[in-house]
Amino acid sequence: MAIHSDWGDWLPEAVAAADPDGLALWYLGCNGFILKAGDGTTLFIDPYLGTGDPPRTVRMIPIPFEPGDVQEADAVLATHEHTDHVHGPSQAPILTETGATFLGPEQSVRKAREEETWTETYGVEPDQYDVVSTGESRAFGDVTVHVEPAFDPDAAEPVSYLIEYDGVTVFHGGDTKPDPALATIGQEYDIDLGILPFGSTGMIPDKTTREPKKTTWYSDETQIIDAAEQLSLDRLLPTHWDMWKGLTADPTALFDHRRSRQAPSRIDIVEIGDRVDLE
Repeated sequence: MAIHSDWGDWLPEAVAAADPDGLALWYLGCNGFILKAGDGTTLFIDPYLGTGDPPRTVRMIPIPFEPGDVQEADAVLATHEHTDHVHGPSQAPILTETGATFLGPEQSVRKAREEETWTETYGVEPDQYDVVSTGESRAFGDVTVHVEPAFDPDAAEPVSYLIEYDGVTVFHGGDTKPDPALATIGQEYDIDLGILPFGSTGMIPDKTTREPKKTTWYSDETQIIDAAEQLSLDRLLPTHWDMWKGLTADPTALFDHRRSRQAPSRIDIVEIGDRVDLE
């Protein structure tokens, strides 16, 4: 399945031209990000460019770029094995174009190698896959990626990532919900920006029967603030609220929910294509 974007190649061009002083992030919608450090190291986290599985899951936001237009990438990070986090048409061409590493837990790499056959279908080399477990770290240029726990009861093997560069620290929780493990992460690291999923409840066709079924995905207003408190976040960036028809949410509701809470001190609401700079 070829990926087509009405946005053309302006976003990959903007990333390639960027020269951040610290760490720059571009939001790709859903739970996807591009991170570029001052040394030029470029990481993709959970980039998903698919349209879902209509009529069950229907993408509500633009496809911001075509994977073949990516000019530079050192690694593509997967937080877990779900399709909107591991997706061959979205991610494999980035790997073959740039030689980047595909980094993820065993279930995510297995999906890429065995279920979606990225090597045979797209030409991803066997040495581009890197299986990681919680507690491990990897270095890409001057960027360090720490693999941390995540709590996502719908995933087989979820992880989160703590990314450090030149004194800047970013946490990407994948689809995590609140969990005591997050409090441990918050105690160990001084996190400058925390990325957490925010969702809602709606009627979505069942995966098997296709009959409408009351469905809740991701954290609600209280849960995401609970997770932010556990992580002791100064800044929270909510994601995933924009993606699926019938399960979109209003992130401005989070302002009221954080008023009497210890964290976060600030909520950054971004739209697809927006850039955030951290120094």
